[in-house]
Amino acid sequence: MSTRDIAQKRDSDQRVIEFMIALHCKDRHPARGTAPLCPQCEELVLYARERNERCPYIQTRSFCKYCKTHCYKPQMRKLISEAMRYSGPRMLFHHPLVAIKHLVAGQKHRLC
Repeated sequence: MSTRDIAQKRDSDQRVIEFMIALHCKDRHPARGTAPLCPQCEELVLYARERNERCPYIQTRSFCKYCKTHCYKPQMRKLISEAMRYSGPRMLFHHPLVAIKHLVAGQKHRLC
């Protein structure tokens, strides 16, 4: 994978993560005024971005969930898992192609 491909994968992964956290936040933390995210979800987005930027397995990684390293702190891993678990099925209504790619990649990983 070229440096450009890696950068594109990081950007793509990060956009999906941010969208999923925003979807979770919008539905689960509605009373936040005019801010797009509550403070907890904003912190989670920033943390996920930092983890994504530092991931040494970006070339081969499908999902952090299946990674053996677990670079997320336990509390942050719990929060990101909750957001992903909530948002995953709802992605079918917002970004069906991304949701289907995610399902296929997850099935491929489970079969390996």
